[in-house]
Amino acid sequence: METNRVIDLNNVSVYQNDKLILNGVNLKIEKGEFVYLVGKTGTGKSSLLKTLYGDLPLRQGIGYVVGFDLSKINWKNVPFLRRKLGIIFQDFQLLNDRNVRNNLKFALQATGWKDKAQIQKRIDVVLENVGMIHKANDMPYHLSGGEQQRIAIARSLLNDPQLILADEPTGNLDPETSEEIISLLRMICSKTETAAFIGTHDYDIIRKFHGRVVKCADSQVFNYSDIDH
Repeated sequence: METNRVIDLNNVSVYQNDKLILNGVNLKIEKGEFVYLVGKTGTGKSSLLKTLYGDLPLRQGIGYVVGFDLSKINWKNVPFLRRKLGIIFQDFQLLNDRNVRNNLKFALQATGWKDKAQIQKRIDVVLENVGMIHKANDMPYHLSGGEQQRIAIARSLLNDPQLILADEPTGNLDPETSEEIISLLRMICSKTETAAFIGTHDYDIIRKFHGRVVKCADSQVFNYSDIDH
């Protein structure tokens, strides 16, 4: 795998249980690239993303993500892969029994951070990055959808990821808030040279915030340079 390449898939097949979802996938994403993943519901977008972050095993083909060989990864080393990834979900997946700061503290401790001062410092940095430091002591259920997604983005940045994987990050948000979230992600990726692979149904967002487009259709993955295809 080339040093600047954060995703390198060659002739990969994606399975959900024993069902073949995608066949012959060839996909390459370089450091700092901002790439959209589109396709109708049920065409394999989520399954592809799950394969990339080690939730589904790679059974056929050659696949590397941030230097990890997906064909050799197992439950013991999946956490090491995920420390180099930032994963963002449509439903935020924040813990409602603790405030924002403690949500982020929990995520850091789960990935091996122990020093209390370093943990607090890192939390402050990522909350500043997403403009949410003033909400550090709020409970997630007191935040708007857009604010919760900003916290989810902050969580994804905790370990300085090489690659952000986002599955419909604006799916539960209104159009104006969706634009704010994608603009924020674009800004972060541009500033840090982090790559992003964003699953979305929102073609208006793609037209406004241009990026390379990858499409799931007919059990295959197609690579385009723009949205007009």
